[in-house]
Amino acid sequence: MSLADFRDAPWGKSHAAYGKGALAMSPAPEYATSEVVLSSLYRVIGLPGVNERSVPPQGTWLQARIRNAREKASKPSNGTLDPDAFDTLLNAVLESPKRSNQSAKRFLQVTPLVPQLALFSGSPRLAGNPWTPGTLVRRMIWLGSPNRSAAEETWKYLFGALAVCEDDDIFARFIQSEVEAWLPEPNWEFVPAPPEAMPDCPDVGGGAFPARQFVQDLNSVIAAKDLLTRRQWTSLLEAVLRLGTVAHVVWLCEVHSRVWTCLSEALNGTGPRSAADARARMYPDRFSFLPLSNKPLPGIRDSISRYLTARLGINATLWALEEVGAAPANVLGSANGLAEVCDQVRSFCTGARSSEIRDTVDDLVDRETRTLLCRKGIGSNINEFVTYSLQQRQTANPRLRGYDQGYLLRKQGPHTNSPWIVSPGPVAIIALVHCSLAGVAGPRSVHRLAQHLAEYGVAMDHRDIPQNELGHQLRMLGLVLDSPDAESGMLLVPPFRPNTIKGATE
Repeated sequence: MSLADFRDAPWGKSHAAYGKGALAMSPAPEYATSEVVLSSLYRVIGLPGVNERSVPPQGTWLQARIRNAREKASKPSNGTLDPDAFDTLLNAVLESPKRSNQSAKRFLQVTPLVPQLALFSGSPRLAGNPWTPGTLVRRMIWLGSPNRSAAEETWKYLFGALAVCEDDDIFARFIQSEVEAWLPEPNWEFVPAPPEAMPDCPDVGGGAFPARQFVQDLNSVIAAKDLLTRRQWTSLLEAVLRLGTVAHVVWLCEVHSRVWTCLSEALNGTGPRSAADARARMYPDRFSFLPLSNKPLPGIRDSISRYLTARLGINATLWALEEVGAAPANVLGSANGLAEVCDQVRSFCTGARSSEIRDTVDDLVDRETRTLLCRKGIGSNINEFVTYSLQQRQTANPRLRGYDQGYLLRKQGPHTNSPWIVSPGPVAIIALVHCSLAGVAGPRSVHRLAQHLAEYGVAMDHRDIPQNELGHQLRMLGLVLDSPDAESGMLLVPPFRPNTIKGATE
């Protein structure tokens, strides 16, 4: 593929050196909610042979089977519930409320309480070729772990936690066995990550890196499973998934923008000349995209737009290097790769060649304005993923407005056109307080929570917490003690303790 071919179809095919990078945005995010991500994770880690495309047809088939069983007054031999009761279980007890724009569509949508429910519910799309959010989580585990063996251990640890075993509460065990009676295959079975598809851990150093914090928090949430009911635990897991995945995607947008800045400078004959320089330029020391109590969505769209511009620029540069016979290095794999590509650009893309690359990128930016503004295509898909993952669900049924409590963004007012502001829900706060205190000894102030949230890009001044909405929520949930001896005057209280009775939290 030549640079001219790339100019004709810029989103159709990326250069191989771009796609294979550990920090490439793969898979490309589309619409998802926390329940969709968890359902997909079930399928990726323990339901072999089940893909996202097969989920809606399986739901249709299950509904037809229930109707047939009702007409024949029969039920599966190993099932407990009759067809009417099982239908009520799926469409009332386990119902996951639909959004306003989904109210006219007929499909099964249930809370992903146990793995078997993911066979027929929780697909990102009802038709077409949906993406697989579970592979994004798996990739984050590999990126955020110290090494491959640690990543594999975390992946197995997560599989064991997602399984329904004798230690789970009786309701979860009942749901799993009852759904298995109607949909017996496939069985819950560990699916190892394909080694060749897993990224090597990047040399991010000590800067902000959401995937690293996500892996630590994932282990903390898994460790709390025995202290909670299945529903409580999956709610905490969803809260960490939705913040971690979105923070990772926005962080990748920032990294891409920085890489393109380096390559753009190299086209002018400057740019980083060593791996150390490239590392300092490639990875952000500080990362912030969720200002507490403020509107984050315009800034997020700007980040996505910069990512898309960077993607065009990086690929144009790589295809130009390919044309002159220089095999581009792994520009998104490490700081060494970026420094090497900058050297290649300074050597092979000078003068008229440099101008051609810049003209190509400028032309594409002008031509692809709607995509860059997140109004169609890849830009719109990423924007949908970020917004629907973070926002509190706006349900079609007004009685179920309070269903989603693990959100990060809520409406500032009751009106439909009220702006979204950063204001974590109760479940998200409980999960984040638990994770921020995991592995620490002794009391910690709310400064610890602020530092923890900063790893995910949530910006705040910890000194404002006693007076702001977050401080009010912490008090209402019993997660802080006012103490004049503590920094900012508030000490965090662990939400769960080893002697907590299963089914209740202290």
